[in-house]
Amino acid sequence: MRHTGTLTPQFFVTAPQPCPYLAGRQERKLFTALYGDNSVALNDTLSRKGFRRSQNVLYRPSCADCAACLSARLPVADFRPSRSQAKVLRRNSDIVRRSNAPWATEEQFELFRAYLDARHADGGMAEMDEIEFAAMIEESPVRTRVVEYRLPEENDRLIAVCLTDLLADGVSMVYSFFDTTLERRSLGAFMILDHVRIASDAQLPYVYLGYWVPGSPKMAYKARYRPFEIYQAGRWLRVDRPEAVRTDEHPLSSTPILEQVAEITSRELLDDR
Repeated sequence: MRHTGTLTPQFFVTAPQPCPYLAGRQERKLFTALYGDNSVALNDTLSRKGFRRSQNVLYRPSCADCAACLSARLPVADFRPSRSQAKVLRRNSDIVRRSNAPWATEEQFELFRAYLDARHADGGMAEMDEIEFAAMIEESPVRTRVVEYRLPEENDRLIAVCLTDLLADGVSMVYSFFDTTLERRSLGAFMILDHVRIASDAQLPYVYLGYWVPGSPKMAYKARYRPFEIYQAGRWLRVDRPEAVRTDEHPLSSTPILEQVAEITSRELLDDR
């Protein structure tokens, strides 16, 4: 179904389907296409409104009776690694980071397939083939990098990858995967911590982490990086105590789709021009 406000872009909403994070619930997404000369500006603007990018689409959850999916970001200037996170950085000091243009390789795909088989064998991406993987990496109309992590002492072995967007106010971790056999290295945590360093070196204020879902075990790790911010009720809120965050699930509390689109197109996009 299409929904159009007073200004471009056009927004659409997906049909309800089972939620991948919370059992017994239905998910629905509001989305718009990224194309043309305005893609970079639109990605920057809507990322600040809780949207995420997947190839040439920007989306955010817009469920009828649930508001549990909360866009999360780290304020770089305020972030301090915990004692265990500092150990992760020291443990991986032998890793070399390389930032490349968004181009898929066989080496990346082999690591990606092994990661899915180990961690997400029953997930929505489990059947992705090499062509679909290349599309995920390469079909980006915005400023994107493939950040590779390698071990020089092991013949430059590729052990982790993050598809990263460069935003006006930060870096967005679009998708990451890693060698799950190197459990002691905590490579997922390391990539987040390293992206804080990337943003800091570039003097960018935020690292966008995607969606944090209170009550979902698979998303709980994002609350370990503190302080962090969540996009809730149309604004970014600082979170020091994740257990205190509440999500209103009453169906009458959800803003109707048309009202959401009207707010984005008539006020939020105008304010950012």
